Amino acid sequence: MKTLKKSGLSKEQIVQAYREVLRGRRLDERLWQLTRIGKTSFNISGQGAEVAQVAMAMAFDHEKDYFLPYYRDMTACLVWGMSSKDILMGSFGKDADPSSHGRQMPNHYGSKEHNIVSFSSTVSTQMPLATGVGYAALLENKDYVALTTTGEGSANQGEVQEAMNFAGVKKLPVIFVVENNAYAISTPIDEQYANKHMSDRAVGYGFEGITVDGNDFTEVYLTFKKAVEDARNKKGPKLIELMVSRLTSHSADDDQTIYRSKEEIESMKEKDPLTDFEKQLIKEGYLTQEEIDAIDVEIRAEVDKATDEAEAMPEPAADTLLDEVYAK
Repeated sequence: MKTLKKSGLSKEQIVQAYREVLRGRRLDERLWQLTRIGKTSFNISGQGAEVAQVAMAMAFDHEKDYFLPYYRDMTACLVWGMSSKDILMGSFGKDADPSSHGRQMPNHYGSKEHNIVSFSSTVSTQMPLATGVGYAALLENKDYVALTTTGEGSANQGEVQEAMNFAGVKKLPVIFVVENNAYAISTPIDEQYANKHMSDRAVGYGFEGITVDGNDFTEVYLTFKKAVEDARNKKGPKLIELMVSRLTSHSADDDQTIYRSKEEIESMKEKDPLTDFEKQLIKEGYLTQEEIDAIDVEIRAEVDKATDEAEAMPEPAADTLLDEVYAK
């Protein structure tokens, strides 16, 4: 694992990165709690991918670049500018929910204010949209970059190949990301695809593919920093495969103990990237255990406050059912 110093980030930036990782985990845990007590209806977790998502998102200019996420990318959306309250309002289905004003499923993140483009429940349809954003940058002769993500299971969809092919032909500023957590719901990777790495597919579309250890903060950050620089300098797209863990079941409606052994799940949780990141921060002198504990107390209080505020927000009025659905 590369040292955090090699990232080139300041101590303040690295500590802030840890705060974002921990915020993502604690908020994700709260969303699970809310489903279990019947206050919300659904959740898809990103637990296990937070370190990779924070390092990825930090490499972009959130003022001008566009993010087209998929349903596990809550932590990356927080780094991009959404708040814990924004996320919770989406899960509660509140009228002020920035993703859809309470009209879309939870985990369908979007924020016009922050250049986060919402997506369809049909997996991977965000990929052609991202190619369209990149094409707009080309036609407008502007240097913004589009980031789009999906899982390794949905990366096998036909529209993903079409999106990458067009982006390769036009050398568009699009960074395609496959967050490979080894399971497409219950289907393991040896039954999903025959190539060794998902990133191997990029060569067929005329651009570079890279596989990265998603638990290595520095490696992920530097990989995306270089990819963003290349895209901004009109060197075309990249396909980055992030190898991450899925610590939870696929969704609140799934039970991974049915298809994953107890030993596999326990082994994975022993290698929790959040815990490993904390150990690295302490070892390299960025934080003490006492400081980590204090940050955790602060983050938990923030999530509690955001939960209370989001739950108290008004529901969408019945007579506004078609508002924000069709363009005027």
